[in-house]
Amino acid sequence: MINQHQKKFAEEIEKQRPELGKRPDWLKVRLPSGENYKNVYELMRKSKLNTVCEEAKCPNLAECWNRKTATFMILGDTCTRSCGFCNVKVGLPTELDLDEPRRVAESVEAMGLKHAVITSVNRDELKDGGASIFSETVKLIRQKMPDTTIEILIPDFKGEVESFQIILQNPPDILNHNLETVKRLYHAVRPQAKYERSLELIQWFRKNGLRTKSGIMVGIGETKEEVLELITDLYEHGCEIMTIGQYLQPTKNHLPVHRFVTLDEFKSYKEFGLKIGLKAVESSPLVRSSYHADKHAELV
Repeated sequence: MINQHQKKFAEEIEKQRPELGKRPDWLKVRLPSGENYKNVYELMRKSKLNTVCEEAKCPNLAECWNRKTATFMILGDTCTRSCGFCNVKVGLPTELDLDEPRRVAESVEAMGLKHAVITSVNRDELKDGGASIFSETVKLIRQKMPDTTIEILIPDFKGEVESFQIILQNPPDILNHNLETVKRLYHAVRPQAKYERSLELIQWFRKNGLRTKSGIMVGIGETKEEVLELITDLYEHGCEIMTIGQYLQPTKNHLPVHRFVTLDEFKSYKEFGLKIGLKAVESSPLVRSSYHADKHAELV
């Protein structure tokens, strides 16, 4: 549920946006189906695990699950922040599942993953923001599947270096932290986050030897010039890999879509990012943070 400031921003989007018309054909996806999809779904339920694929209603769920890949969402299913775009449940978590890392590692082993992606909700009520659970999860996956590459998509941990250092105790192959949107829109889209703090996080991990990645969504009210500025900011702060996708409103209670970004514009963002020095850029309407993540691991 969006707050009053986000509601006002949503009203401004409604006033200013061009006529959307029907959703473009390139945004249509098939409903999840297939034997591998069924097997992954049953494994997640049996292991009592959450996936961001389901919680965020990812449009690539069918494609990824039928390849037996998934993004595990640790630290529960309740987030302490109220971002205007996200479909994950918001509230105050009541428990911390210390056995979760073991179950994730066993599921990675059961699925035979070559590349595993681990993300989480925000747990601002925890002293380390949940960094120790990330670290333990990476450690146990390494023990069971030493040849599996690992990407973690982390929250900002409120910028606490102590939490960053916990992550480094069991470093992943790729450190991902999403900016999500341009600087001007942060207060409405990510009210508890800070643009500069996220950039500084990426810079810190790059300086400490990790391969870094970030992602944004477009079509939520930004300008093309602002996106180019953001891409430049990421590169200058050490980001090497970037994902750019179309924002899709998960429910009527979330921020509305301002516009459907054209395929040519997505292409121009990719060309710009590669031109200034990014190692890889995934930029198209259905791209999400973990899309083709296994390909990014090959750059390690």
